[in-house]
Amino acid sequence: MPGGITPDDLRARRPALSDLTTPLVTVDESAIAHNIETMRAWCERAGVALAPHGKTTMNRVLWQRQLDAGAWGITVATPWQLSVALGWRIPRIMLANALVQPAFLRLVAAALRDTDTRIVVWADSLRAVEIMDAVLREEAETSGTGTVARGTPESATRGTEAGRVKAAASGTVRPLEVLVELGQHGGRTGARTHEEAIAIAAAIGASQVLALAGVAGYEGALAHHGDEASLAIIRGYLNRLADLDDALRDTYDPRIESAIVTAGGSAYFDVVAEVLSPRHAPTKGREVLMRSGAYISHDDGFYRGITPLGRSGAENFRSAIHGWATVVSRPEPGIALLDGGKRDLPFDEGLPEVQGVRRFGQETLDELPGASVTAMNDQHTFLALPEDSTLQVGDVVRLGLSHPCTTFDKWRALIVIDDVRAERPVATDVLYTEFG
Repeated sequence: MPGGITPDDLRARRPALSDLTTPLVTVDESAIAHNIETMRAWCERAGVALAPHGKTTMNRVLWQRQLDAGAWGITVATPWQLSVALGWRIPRIMLANALVQPAFLRLVAAALRDTDTRIVVWADSLRAVEIMDAVLREEAETSGTGTVARGTPESATRGTEAGRVKAAASGTVRPLEVLVELGQHGGRTGARTHEEAIAIAAAIGASQVLALAGVAGYEGALAHHGDEASLAIIRGYLNRLADLDDALRDTYDPRIESAIVTAGGSAYFDVVAEVLSPRHAPTKGREVLMRSGAYISHDDGFYRGITPLGRSGAENFRSAIHGWATVVSRPEPGIALLDGGKRDLPFDEGLPEVQGVRRFGQETLDELPGASVTAMNDQHTFLALPEDSTLQVGDVVRLGLSHPCTTFDKWRALIVIDDVRAERPVATDVLYTEFG
């Protein structure tokens, strides 16, 4: 902990931010609360549900706050993150990826056998279906549970208590729910054609240990701007995803709690709601799930520039993450070196921006006109300054950060402050991250 302060000391003493050492990244509690409520209200108005991507923070407290605000469950990106979510007893987990690692498939098999956790994974190839089917069938046989009985609309209607009781009474285990992932040429993962996706769905449907549960996709890799041309690309892809859902909806497994259509990162969730929200009907066993994750902390870079709320003029998210670094060298009139670098601050989606300076021995923030970040080393950040800048060694610079996903994973513990806008921010808590 900064300056040798323990977490308990910090919570009890609530030290001033100026008492903590640098380099440092802080999380603004007031902004986190604002962002969670802003997204909850937006989803309610838009008529969609939210399964936020947990990879952004990998923090149990923040995940629980999202669940408490009405989130369907938590999305994860890797088998490791899935194992963390299972360990944290998250009630519904979506792995936005294919699960083809035998060790983790066995872990999932145990969770389906021994817990009520709903687990959903994706598939975009026949090979992925083949691996899941083989490992889960072998696991069922070796564990003595037998195979997963196929339900029928008459005996195990979708999501009914009668169907679950019947399965339990027969000594069977729940199937692993699988979504067919649709991609697009030039995109990321996902079946490239409608015909490929249909074939994958058929293979899932033929398996006793898998359950066809819906369709999935990721639109964020198809565009990187908010202009009309980019939005048209996103809209076209989402219409293809909707067409796939139409083609498959009568073949979804009757044993599942609800059929799922899922898309929506943090950049285009407005278009996702526009195209897919008419399909959201939870009382009829159909759910549209967005997976936006970066909204919880937002940023002062990439997401600030591309967030749908910025395009719509609606109440926007606020950045909750900020860097703090001390001037340790002024070797030339127009240059300053800070004590934080690539090891401490994100740089993959743009360099940090200078937001102000706390002069040596002071607590309040002043403006620092004309200063900008030009480069970063492992442990240093280079500032370009006007020739007459009064910035001195010992001053602390506040930095706006771009890309929360590569901010949280640099820190095992992040300091929570009450409100970065306050004249005298104070530290109130510690957030611990869990990255593999």
